[in-house]
Amino acid sequence: MRRRAQAPPSPLPQVAGIDPVRLRLPADPDGRWHDLGGYLAARYAGTRGAGSIELLLRGGRVFGAGGRVLRAEDPYEPGAYLWFHRDMEPEATVPFPIRTVYRDAHLLVVDKPHFLATTPRGSHVTQTALARLRAELDLPELSPAHRLDRLTAGLVMFSIRPEDRGAYQLLFQERRVHKEYEALARHDPAVDLPRTIRSRIEKTRGVMAAVEVPGGEPNAESLIELVGTKGDLGRYRLTPHTGRTHQLRVHMNGLGLPILGDPVYPQVTDPAPDDYRRPLQLLARAVAFTDPVTGAAHRFESGLSLRAWEDFEGWAG
Repeated sequence: MRRRAQAPPSPLPQVAGIDPVRLRLPADPDGRWHDLGGYLAARYAGTRGAGSIELLLRGGRVFGAGGRVLRAEDPYEPGAYLWFHRDMEPEATVPFPIRTVYRDAHLLVVDKPHFLATTPRGSHVTQTALARLRAELDLPELSPAHRLDRLTAGLVMFSIRPEDRGAYQLLFQERRVHKEYEALARHDPAVDLPRTIRSRIEKTRGVMAAVEVPGGEPNAESLIELVGTKGDLGRYRLTPHTGRTHQLRVHMNGLGLPILGDPVYPQVTDPAPDDYRRPLQLLARAVAFTDPVTGAAHRFESGLSLRAWEDFEGWAG
């Protein structure tokens, strides 16, 4: 099998923890493209980047291998690489710190706060755990081993070296990480717990809420346990055995126990991205695994807490 040629190193540094866009120009057997500007204009036609790519070319902000500035009139070179930084839209600063739980030469484990996305996506780019950690800790090659919902707080793992990335990601893909979550929801004595929930969960791209498909082949499994009560409030330990989108939130809602502060289940309310009131009371509390690089047995616990348990009025207000 012919190995794909390795891309040359980027001539551009990261900006605020964000890598430059890298493109490889495709083959052009019909000789359709005569210059770089024509190809890029066609590639981005009808997108939000259509106007910005022209400005980047005019401003000398598109680069080839070795740092050569590329212009719109440059000849089209199939197989060539180019790099540029998109102009990033202003983002509201998520005003909560990221706490380091553990760090060695290979692995970084942090406590991610509520409202901070794990990785860049959509309108959340620089205000993400990955971008902030790269910049704050000067770890430009940091990469996530898994992801945690923006609204969920708690433990997230990152690989520090590119050569370790696959090993840590494989831990999660092969379900070799024991994960425990903590959630707060109303207490209903009529709900028989502990209980293992198995169901089929499907998520349609572009639709905010995932749904359970009645009678479908199960693809999601969660153990739900009640570990404490305080008046009408219940404290739950949630142990997922699979990793479907919104799985724990969907399963709790299916029991009639939607997690406090959930803006999607049972009803989509869609608060503004910078509305930090009433955070979702869901916390990635603990992870345990055997380190695939060092062989060490690890168990990490979050140092965060769910506010509504100690100060319901303060959380609700």
